[in-house]
Amino acid sequence: MHQDDTHHGPLTGFTVGVTAARRAEEFGALLERRGAAVVHAPALRIVPLADDGELRTATREIIASPPDVVVATTAVGFRGWMEAAGGWGLADALLDALGGAELLARGPKAKGAVRAAGLTEAWSAASESMAEVLERLLGEGVAGRRIAVQLHGDSLAEVIGPLRAAGAEVRPVPVYRWTDPEDIAPLDRLLDLTLARGLDALTFTSAPAATALLGRAERRGLLPELLGALREDVLVACVGPVTARPLEERGIGTVQPERFRLAPLVQLLCAELPARKPELAVAGHRVAVRGRAVLVDGEPRRVAPAGLALLHALARHPGRVVSRAELLRALPGGGGDEHAVETAVARLRAALGEPDLIRTVVKRGYRLALDTL
Repeated sequence: MHQDDTHHGPLTGFTVGVTAARRAEEFGALLERRGAAVVHAPALRIVPLADDGELRTATREIIASPPDVVVATTAVGFRGWMEAAGGWGLADALLDALGGAELLARGPKAKGAVRAAGLTEAWSAASESMAEVLERLLGEGVAGRRIAVQLHGDSLAEVIGPLRAAGAEVRPVPVYRWTDPEDIAPLDRLLDLTLARGLDALTFTSAPAATALLGRAERRGLLPELLGALREDVLVACVGPVTARPLEERGIGTVQPERFRLAPLVQLLCAELPARKPELAVAGHRVAVRGRAVLVDGEPRRVAPAGLALLHALARHPGRVVSRAELLRALPGGGGDEHAVETAVARLRAALGEPDLIRTVVKRGYRLALDTL
């Protein structure tokens, strides 16, 4: 990374979509601190079940018939369960019931919530995946065992089904559920922006959010267009493999950090997005054409949308002559007058401050003045 890029941020000029419902402000701040423009639209809303009869019923059943095994899947969910039980006056009885069970945690955050409740886990999944939890349980043998599984917004059918098939008595504990956002308009705007290739990257921090965006696109009749955008043009970044699964099942390639956390996800974007828009050596300068900005020698230049559209068209074919007709098609609004291209190029040269970056090729068009070795 160049020093100037560090000053302005490695994500300067890139637009990143955030679908998270939880910790969205923290995530957005991390991205903006590195120069990104952030578009936030929660794909879902978390509804706590502290007043929900289903959770209270599950809690009373567990107290009355303590499980042999308890699986804690998320920190926020396990804490929410303990808080809800406290509100019902059942906290001590629930802790007694869980204290005699084999406690398994999906990862370090869930383990931390278990310990914060005064309990001790028997084991924690190194991969932070439910697949590893399931593998351990099936390896131990579950026939005839009572297993309580704390859900985290979906049914976890891929875990509960095999456990029941292997002879376990499974009690799901639904500590919260996902539902549509109260205002669907921001999600629709994010979807439209994705289809228009107005995003450089779209991020997901939960599998239900990914499923919700796909479902919204399907309800609007836009699913094929969304799949095309995410497969071809928009980088899809997920916090981990569980989150990525609904997308990859649709043939969408994703990138994921090695550690399933927000900060490593931001670091991954800082590496991936600039690599997708590499710097070009043009007329003795370093030029990076990004989603909504151009950097010349690491310094952002204010370029109008028409000029940026021309630069993108020229950068797709570095050094090659691009005809006026092709550049006219790239201009916002199009039109049939090639004089509009000449006007836009003149304004672009002025905005870049380096007129020699774009060469006129008489009677043919324009090209970036790419340096040759």
